Amino acid sequence: MHASEPTPSVTSKSMPAVSGKLLETVLATLDDNKAEEIVSIPLSGKSSIADHMVVANGRSGRQVAALADHIVRTLREQGLGHARVEGLPQADWVLIDAGDVIVHLFRPEVRSFYNLEKMWAADLGAEPVAH
Repeated sequence: MHASEPTPSVTSKSMPAVSGKLLETVLATLDDNKAEEIVSIPLSGKSSIADHMVVANGRSGRQVAALADHIVRTLREQGLGHARVEGLPQADWVLIDAGDVIVHLFRPEVRSFYNLEKMWAADLGAEPVAH
């Protein structure tokens, strides 16, 4: 490669494909592992933190922790990166930062208290999509 040639980069067309695959994998993993009330909120073009936010319930802290573990393991196994996880020890509210997709896993009473998806949807003018 010569100095005058541009360096190869990821094209903008491949970025949505990666984001879409990431979202698809997260949603499928949640569904396969019996998460409840799965909602996704499109953030693309509305927020710089991620392209999608996913909110779901586990029936207990134990299930919330298991869901988080399944998501992180599945993303790693499929070559979709290493997600960062917060809140796992208590498992009342676990946040998974997978880059283009942010996942919030809650116990039902904690989710209803914070009502995150309603707040984000209202702020962004986006409609949550139930899965």
